[in-house]
Amino acid sequence: MGIARGMALAVALMSATATSQLPEFSQQYRQRLGGAIDALERVKLSFSTDANAFGMSVSEALEYMRDSDNAFVRKRAESMALSFARLDRLKRQRQAMLSAGPFGRIVVMLEEPDRQLSSAAWKDFEPAVPVTQEAFIIGGFGFLLGYLVFYGGVGAGRAGRKRLRRRRGVRTT
Repeated sequence: MGIARGMALAVALMSATATSQLPEFSQQYRQRLGGAIDALERVKLSFSTDANAFGMSVSEALEYMRDSDNAFVRKRAESMALSFARLDRLKRQRQAMLSAGPFGRIVVMLEEPDRQLSSAAWKDFEPAVPVTQEAFIIGGFGFLLGYLVFYGGVGAGRAGRKRLRRRRGVRTT
């Protein structure tokens, strides 16, 4: 086996290993997604309970707070509204993941990842041995891609050197 093929194989194996971890990362992201939704639901329920105690709906309470003379209360209304919007976004993403297949869940995660969840999942991410079908397929794709990109680039460089030598009249091997 030539050096170029050996290097291409090494790059392909590294690429396969890296890409096969995507389903595991997606799974860890989904776990955090569920936890974030649960936590935000508790916040919304608490806010709703407080609003109802004063005869208001959630939207009425937020509007009341936005109209307050107190800057802190206005800022709190803004942060609560952002939390509720995030909750809705995360619930839509979870529903999309539930209705998607194994590969679709990865696509859903990559289309619009929640930055906080992605960052926290990456910080605590522990690679796992890929034993799912999608991990094997994605890993195989990564292997093929890594091999073709590396070996194709090396091959193209070698072919270019041969053409240059032929133009100069140098014998190629």
